[in-house]
Amino acid sequence: MTKTCKQLVFIYFFTTMCLSATAQQHFYISFTGGIAGYKGDLGSSNVVNLNGMGGIGAVVELNHRMLIRGELNYGKLSGSDKFSLKSRSRNLSFSTKLTEFALLFEYVLFDLYEYKVSPYLFAGVGTFKFSPYTKDERGNIVMLAELSTEGQGFYKDRKDYKLNKLAIPFGGGMQWALSDRTRLTLETGIRKTNTDYIDDVSTTYVDPVLLESKKGGTAVKLAYRGDELPNSKPYPAADSKRGNPDNKDWYVFSSLSLRISLQPRPRDRGYSFPIRRAKTSCPTVY
Repeated sequence: MTKTCKQLVFIYFFTTMCLSATAQQHFYISFTGGIAGYKGDLGSSNVVNLNGMGGIGAVVELNHRMLIRGELNYGKLSGSDKFSLKSRSRNLSFSTKLTEFALLFEYVLFDLYEYKVSPYLFAGVGTFKFSPYTKDERGNIVMLAELSTEGQGFYKDRKDYKLNKLAIPFGGGMQWALSDRTRLTLETGIRKTNTDYIDDVSTTYVDPVLLESKKGGTAVKLAYRGDELPNSKPYPAADSKRGNPDNKDWYVFSSLSLRISLQPRPRDRGYSFPIRRAKTSCPTVY
């Protein structure tokens, strides 16, 4: 069973368990669509190169203002030095598909059973899977993690980076009560990660001769691509700065979600049975 399938199974059992726990609160299934952005070593200091994202999830009411969310999101991130005057001469770019599972706590400021709209905040923990890639000069897709462009696995103490990492999601938005059983949310969620390799850039350059001997010529060509530009500069010296290891990578989801309650609608009785009161007096003595 793949990790994505396991996450879907978890959401199913999470929802089923909560539905059977109590009949007093609402339980929602959510459908999400929006845009994903990235902030890291490639591109400008702002979030650029927006891509699409989507997801499904389950939302459980603890009470009218506090909720627990479990969600599975899928999107794409990308970045390029062409958006940065500072690092344009480096000429690197990347893209990655991203799958995220998150468990979140949500706090709604106003009771949406009394008000139509309310701001809300959320925070939690998540895991995400990524695998950066780029296109070579011929337009072929090349996966970057296996090329060890910064000497991961053979240079100094640099280890191969893992493609499954932790994230801390937090953010907020606005929520509308379309009815007691339907909610519409507009939110922005920031993801702080514990990796600096979403974009395959973090530390310093490796000597190109050593890199080619370990990983081949393609790794050297994609570790530095400034030589593909007019008036290019040669491959930088070994151990010169390639990225900033002090700042981890971030990504952002801005999305619109529809939540639909799974709680059964209460039924109106079409008829009623007469209630007979039990006799409580003493039996007659004959």
